[in-house]
Amino acid sequence: MDLGLRGKIALVTGGSHGIGMAIAMSLAKEGCNLAICARNIERVDIVVKQLIGLGIEAIGIQADVTNATDISRVFSAIDSKWGSLHILVNNAGGGGRWGKPCVLETDEEVWFEVYNKNAIAAVRFTKLAIPYMRTQKWGRVVTITSVYGREGGGRPWFNMAKTAQTSLMKTLAMNHDLVRDGITFNSIAPGAITIPDTGWDEERKKDPLAFEKMVSENYPLGRFGNPKEVADLVAFICSERASLVNGASIAVDGAESRSF
Repeated sequence: MDLGLRGKIALVTGGSHGIGMAIAMSLAKEGCNLAICARNIERVDIVVKQLIGLGIEAIGIQADVTNATDISRVFSAIDSKWGSLHILVNNAGGGGRWGKPCVLETDEEVWFEVYNKNAIAAVRFTKLAIPYMRTQKWGRVVTITSVYGREGGGRPWFNMAKTAQTSLMKTLAMNHDLVRDGITFNSIAPGAITIPDTGWDEERKKDPLAFEKMVSENYPLGRFGNPKEVADLVAFICSERASLVNGASIAVDGAESRSF
């Protein structure tokens, strides 16, 4: 299926690892030119080389998404390279395992840091992306949230931040002025995803047998998802084929979540 994305310019935040890297690869394979940003410039450079190897143009910018100056620098680089942006994927985030299980034992700073890394970062990137999209009368904003952005559960600071992201996308999607300029706003809500060197991977290494038992008992498919399964859906939502999908929060979780 031709998704109609060839030649489009896309920015993927947190694009050097895990889901973000997989999204960048999926969009590149559809012919998008890519900008990615992340804090680890070594990882960024490696992914940029891989993207260019797919026959598209790509740039990487070192940036901390909690820093407004860094975010502005990302857009300056995009403007210098292409002068345009069609797709924004707000992927950078995290914090689902930060803090302590007990709310009273978790410092208030954790709440602020998780909220800034997820919700406020999405606000800042989206505000800077929209003018490009309005000018060209076409755009896609996709925010990677979580199943905990759709229902209760998880650590409350993470749940609160991800729910805020979902609300941001839904509210913008209902703005007549924006969407009638050809821009759509959607959320993709992954469940548990296997990503090397992250929290779940660490838990698995502690006790592989107990971990596999837990997964078998609690996840309908008997397994976690993988980044590509999220990424391919994102590519479709960014495409011409998904023009009526606007304001949606789509779970990619193998029925892990309990909401409808």
